[in-house]
Amino acid sequence: MDRVAKAASQNKVVIFTKSSCCMSHSIKGLFYSQGISPVIYELDEDRCNGREMERALRRLGCNPVVPAVFIGGRFLGSVQTVLTLQVNGSLKNMLMDARCRL
Repeated sequence: MDRVAKAASQNKVVIFTKSSCCMSHSIKGLFYSQGISPVIYELDEDRCNGREMERALRRLGCNPVVPAVFIGGRFLGSVQTVLTLQVNGSLKNMLMDARCRL
């Protein structure tokens, strides 16, 4: 849990993903298309800490576990939440509040 919290608090936008997850790929693309370069943690490619971080995300209530998006150190949610915020315009405001360059 500490590793997830530390990663989320030290970066403006963090996305925990799996390289084989199409939703993870879509969410990363959404942020890249807005000029945001999030810190990406590919859980399935991190042999040392990937499973530990996945368990921590599950304990935070991430279901499904990936993609899990954090903005400004705060857990935002997964695909449905992020897309809802994008559609209603709130995502851009959250990114500006986190001082992300848009």
